[in-house]
Amino acid sequence: MATLRRARLWFTYRNMLLLLLCISLSCLPFYTSAKRDVKRNDRPIIGVLAQEVYTPKPNQTAYIAASYVKFLESAGARVVPVMINRTEEEYKALFNSINGILYPGGGVSIVSSGYERAAKIFYELAIEANKRGDYFPVWGTCLGFEQLAYLTSGKSLLTHTNTSGVALPLNFTSEAKNSRMFKGFPPELVKALASEPLTENSHQWSLATLTYNTNDDLRRFYKVLSTNTDGNTEFVSTIEAYDYPIYATQWHPEKNAFEWTRPYIPHSPSAVKTTFYMAEFFVSEARKNFHRFASEEGESDALIYNHDAVYTGAKSAFEQIYFF
Repeated sequence: MATLRRARLWFTYRNMLLLLLCISLSCLPFYTSAKRDVKRNDRPIIGVLAQEVYTPKPNQTAYIAASYVKFLESAGARVVPVMINRTEEEYKALFNSINGILYPGGGVSIVSSGYERAAKIFYELAIEANKRGDYFPVWGTCLGFEQLAYLTSGKSLLTHTNTSGVALPLNFTSEAKNSRMFKGFPPELVKALASEPLTENSHQWSLATLTYNTNDDLRRFYKVLSTNTDGNTEFVSTIEAYDYPIYATQWHPEKNAFEWTRPYIPHSPSAVKTTFYMAEFFVSEARKNFHRFASEEGESDALIYNHDAVYTGAKSAFEQIYFF
């Protein structure tokens, strides 16, 4: 009887081992395949475009607000300043070294400035690259939104609005739900964005919804994800391109977490979450690009870490600024 029990126990133990082995082997191809299919750049570097200083001083002729740098760094990217007034060859070399570019807000001309010239070169390089399957994302904030609208349409189409220093909820369009930008947002954050004043606006010029609707170049290129109004004029506030990884907000997602000098900037938990979800989205787009610097030394020399941010919060709309 003891021998029979031992035989039965061994039989049961052997069958359990075989079952576990079969389960393990059946799972192995799935995990191996999934790992093989993942292609992602976990060391993204994003360019941030500088712009002219309104009243230049020695060694302070261009600047980048530090909040844009922090915005990208918060989602795991490193930043390279894109200087103005460089040669086209220098811009092409930098384009092939970075994984995306951000056009920040500001106050320079979108028609004739060093900012506009550099933005145009990178925009055209991005269009060409994406057409041949080289995924390169572009982001515009406020002035950057206006710059992209100008580059796409070839016309200055802006309308004056009373939107300088106001936080607003977003009026989402039907396109927003399945957009690349917002589809990963938690439903409760989308609800908050639609019902609470979480998006800070600091602009006097806007792309009126009516203008967008009557301009074929803009309508064919961008889908509108949200609109806003100043009480008189409805304007486009968030866009993404149909066929390219090009995105823009007329509002400032970076300010909620990193700028404190103005009372109308929202700092609620939902406002701060908006900053980080927007940053995570754009950095995730940059992770799909695999441009690299030719050398580690060249990469190190290009990074914003080589420059010091200056505290300007007592006399500026920005807490810190990088001057060049």
